[in-house]
Amino acid sequence: MADFTIDEAYERLRNTGPERDGWLSNHAPMAAEALARHGDGARVHRWLDRYADRLTERPRGISPIPVEEWRDPLGDPTRAGDWLDYFARELAGESWPAVLVRWWPRLLPGIAAGATHGVIRVGHAVRALRDAETPFRIAELGAGLAYWAARWQPLAPPGSAPYPAVDPRTALDRVPRVPDQRFGIRARLAQLAGSAEWPAVAGAVPGDRGATVPARLAAIVDAAVVRYGSHGYASPIMLVHAATAPNAVLRTLPVLPAELWPPSLAAAWAATAAVTAAYAPAEPRPDPAVRPDQRFDEVWSRAVYSGDEHAIKFVDTAIDTYARSGDPTLPALVAESIRPLTD
Repeated sequence: MADFTIDEAYERLRNTGPERDGWLSNHAPMAAEALARHGDGARVHRWLDRYADRLTERPRGISPIPVEEWRDPLGDPTRAGDWLDYFARELAGESWPAVLVRWWPRLLPGIAAGATHGVIRVGHAVRALRDAETPFRIAELGAGLAYWAARWQPLAPPGSAPYPAVDPRTALDRVPRVPDQRFGIRARLAQLAGSAEWPAVAGAVPGDRGATVPARLAAIVDAAVVRYGSHGYASPIMLVHAATAPNAVLRTLPVLPAELWPPSLAAAWAATAAVTAAYAPAEPRPDPAVRPDQRFDEVWSRAVYSGDEHAIKFVDTAIDTYARSGDPTLPALVAESIRPLTD
């Protein structure tokens, strides 16, 4: 029997804004979807109660965005209310897959939007919609697209390097760090434009060229999950997104036409590489010691008990990795990796 707790959560959140304090993302709809997905629907409302003081009111619009004049307000966070209204109108007149397919290539170049939370929120909404199409889930997709559009932020352009048959973990280890790591993500990502190495790194999507796009993208997600164990300590919150952002793209691929898969792979890799460049430490720590008897249900319970939204979303992604690999060491690795978020 379908669990519609997520619809209750989306209804409860429909009049909240996408951010607070001018730039911090509203994680409530994403965490609530992950909780409901993994059988913890009964905890969703209690979690939202605890998160309530971080929620703000839905922003008001300034001026309606005409259908054919969407380019100018793209990336303007002061127009967040206008973007929410825009996508509400779009989704009222067309099916949600049609709106998504039209807007995905427009938004994809700005995948860094909201520290990648724009695409992550869309990925959670799409996963919920693939289970059941309800008005609340469609509205949440619109809110995710609106947030992505309002915070649209392109990365420095990639080069035209060939796609080498290199494994994603090695590729991530080769990503150069930005030189000045004193400030926030926008300041760090801006430094990529001045990096002589960045175009080649961003353009050289790792993996076997003969593999399918979903397989290559899954391998990038899996490498970022495992690498978090030795590198996540440097920025436990921000480096989570090196895995959760490409996983959001991976979850969206099934509803996109095949011609959008290659640019989606390229953008997802660029996002993972950019977050890695911005926050990875100069030196990794040894991988955490692992318990061979650790189970993922225990790891998930630990994340849920902590209430930390980033731990919940990271373990949600790591569960996907485990489903693909079956690596018996992964549950303990993830359990130790998230300790800074959950202790």
